[in-house]
Amino acid sequence: MTLPIAKLERPALADALVASGPDAPTLCEGWSAYDLVAHLVVRENKPIATIGIVAASLGQLHERAIERTKLRSSFESLVERFRSGPPLAWKLVDDLFNGQEFFIHHEDLRRGGGNTEPRPAEEIAGIEDQLWRLLERGKRFAVRGIKDVGVELTRPDGAAITARRGEPKAIIAGRPGEILLYLSGRKSAAHVELRGDPDAIAQVEAARLGI
Repeated sequence: MTLPIAKLERPALADALVASGPDAPTLCEGWSAYDLVAHLVVRENKPIATIGIVAASLGQLHERAIERTKLRSSFESLVERFRSGPPLAWKLVDDLFNGQEFFIHHEDLRRGGGNTEPRPAEEIAGIEDQLWRLLERGKRFAVRGIKDVGVELTRPDGAAITARRGEPKAIIAGRPGEILLYLSGRKSAAHVELRGDPDAIAQVEAARLGI
């Protein structure tokens, strides 16, 4: 039985952070690996500051919390704090809320230096099956930035999710993890193929995406 994504990706991401070092670039604009791990610790331990993640007008709350956390803690201590697991308040929702988050940020770190090659499919097959189910569950939210066209998500085995009904229609095809990265706003780093009506594809390419 495959463990939940959060339980698999937390130690894998912690190991990747140690291997990369604090100054490694990420796909998050302006963030180093140090900023990334500080964000992860703030997110789990300072709920008020995390409001700035979802409310752009309060974004400075989150950014200031990251800077304060870096001033108070070394990169190494933050990595180990993250690795040790969620605080008590998060334990019951760790798998629900952290699976996609940890996968995306692991790839932010892996691909931040310019090599966007995905992890081997066989290595993360169990993770991607879970990501596919999460995409099905959150499909409307994931494509909320795409207007006036239908959107279908298709994986290599032919399975498909109708994320938004309508015509003309665009198809976002690729492995589940790559589709997730594309819909999370990492368009240039995601290995997907856009198919379907040219106007619908243009709408998808122009859409502001983010999960």
